[in-house]
Amino acid sequence: MTAPELIVPDWPAPAPVQAAFTLRPGGVSAPPFDALNPASHVGDEPGAVAENRLRLRRWLQLPSEPAWLGQVHGCRVADLDVDAGSGCEPPADAAVTHCAGRVCVIQVADCLPVLLCAAAGGPAIGAAHCGWRGLAAGVLEATVSALRTPPAELLAWLGPAIGQAHFEVGEDVHAAFTTADAGAASAFVRNARGRWQCDLYALARRRLEALGVTRVFGGGWCTYADPARFFSYRRDGRCGRMAALIWMSRGNAPQQAPAPSFF
Repeated sequence: MTAPELIVPDWPAPAPVQAAFTLRPGGVSAPPFDALNPASHVGDEPGAVAENRLRLRRWLQLPSEPAWLGQVHGCRVADLDVDAGSGCEPPADAAVTHCAGRVCVIQVADCLPVLLCAAAGGPAIGAAHCGWRGLAAGVLEATVSALRTPPAELLAWLGPAIGQAHFEVGEDVHAAFTTADAGAASAFVRNARGRWQCDLYALARRRLEALGVTRVFGGGWCTYADPARFFSYRRDGRCGRMAALIWMSRGNAPQQAPAPSFF
């Protein structure tokens, strides 16, 4: 069995906090979902999705099944301390928990995953799915609020997303950010076609800074430009998804996965 390949966030999270971002290799799905696709809504074979999810749980030694969401590009936050164990995929684009053993997960294939945790003190973790619609609608603001932790005490990690060079958008997207925040114009560059190249990373950093979240890590990947490692909806259309997961291990020591491939 090929081990899933993962990115492990490089951030100073406290010891109980564990996080990972999945890459394409290491699963059983056939093209165009090859290979480690954990998404059940993209047309992949249900048996392959179930096997991919099982592999993730085993390799990461997850304390429970991740709380998969029915993502709708909005700003609703699922509170896993209330919604845990429902057995459904609630329509939400973020999840938070204050309890060990519950796993927040976001699925992406160009949109930006943002993981959050309390740097110290009371436990709090969250994950937000930040496409341009969710960012503009306030998904980060809603997630930070749901964590019930002073923003200055939070850490944020920005996972892989489509890079500015490949994310062309129209006037509607530009206006969605700049109408309320003129400074957001710095995240857009006009291209030769009269449209805009949008920097999701810059928009997310700007939103986090405005909230008071100043310790922000990660960023810099481009899902579109690296087909060997990343799914990209804009590049491929029909494709799988990557997963960004965060959880708190039970006890004082973090859990250790049995040597997957890290990047």
